[in-house]
Amino acid sequence: MAVLKARTEFASALNQICAEHGIEIDVVLNSIKEALLAAYRRDFGMNEKAKYEAEVDPQTGETHLFLLEEKGRKEITPPGFGRIAAQVAKQVLIQKIREAEKTSILDEYAKRVGNLVTGRIIRFDGLNIIVDIDRTEAIMPKMEQVVSENYKIGQRLTFYIKGIEELGKGRQIVVSRADKDLVGGLFKREVPEVASGVVKIKEIAREAGSRSKIAVFSTQTGVDPVGSCVGQKGVRVQAVINELNGEKIDIIQYSEDPTKFIAASLSPAEKVKVEVDQKKKTALVTVPEDQLSLAIGKDGQNVRLAVKLTGYKIDIQGFKETVTNNQKIKEKTEKVKVKVKTQEKTTTKEKAKKGKKEKKKVK
Repeated sequence: MAVLKARTEFASALNQICAEHGIEIDVVLNSIKEALLAAYRRDFGMNEKAKYEAEVDPQTGETHLFLLEEKGRKEITPPGFGRIAAQVAKQVLIQKIREAEKTSILDEYAKRVGNLVTGRIIRFDGLNIIVDIDRTEAIMPKMEQVVSENYKIGQRLTFYIKGIEELGKGRQIVVSRADKDLVGGLFKREVPEVASGVVKIKEIAREAGSRSKIAVFSTQTGVDPVGSCVGQKGVRVQAVINELNGEKIDIIQYSEDPTKFIAASLSPAEKVKVEVDQKKKTALVTVPEDQLSLAIGKDGQNVRLAVKLTGYKIDIQGFKETVTNNQKIKEKTEKVKVKVKTQEKTTTKEKAKKGKKEKKKVK
């Protein structure tokens, strides 16, 4: 930022204003010039076809107005204009400073997009929520809110900085509580290994307010990525859950082997068998009957999140395990996507026994 040598009271004041508001001196000087022309136009009138120019001495604050002609500049500063101009310039200057400060803040937050910020809810604007963050305000649109969260004025929360968008009231900072990357940011805040890059987040799938799945892997031998995120006695993951108001979180070990990754993504289901078609990005998953509801999840949520996490279209089928002559027989059921119904099949031996019983009854 440019700084004037404070030889005069005006230069000293100008330096102070710029330092306090974090704006460039040139922005302030240009604002004063605009104010001078506006004051002259109001009180003395202007030829709309003519061109005018204002000058401000950056050391003394002395002002001059000029009419631009073909031969050169002609000074037209009226007697006593300085007093009138100073009053108008002050009003316009304040507004310009506010605008410049807002632009400076927006530019600063543009560099922070993708990070977290703590803010306080200060008011409701229709369906949108206005949040007070550091030095400015942000907006949380309806689509970035979590349906299950009950927002109140004065409430302090952690938000994900989604971006800077041109909305009805100009450029505004948009924050979110529903974005999946809020979960990633919270783990980065709570888990030193994630913050340092020793543990990396591969993908996140989220149904905000209900459940999230996060796939992690380690870049360093000997570091357990899942254990690092869970923390001793679950303290780290619990801190994230608390910030998300009880949202369930599944932490999954990422694998480059899609078979292993898909099986893990269907946690908490166990004994999962996966057949993958990598070209079609599809997977056929077979699970025991007692694991079927876990694999699918309530209203299909578990498998939906697994699809988002892995990028594979997943079909699930179940089977029932029965014991005959100390041997397990797996009885497959029909293939389904969300709602799965198991069908029991009768073995050949069971049919034979049933037939003998019926013959005895006939006799």
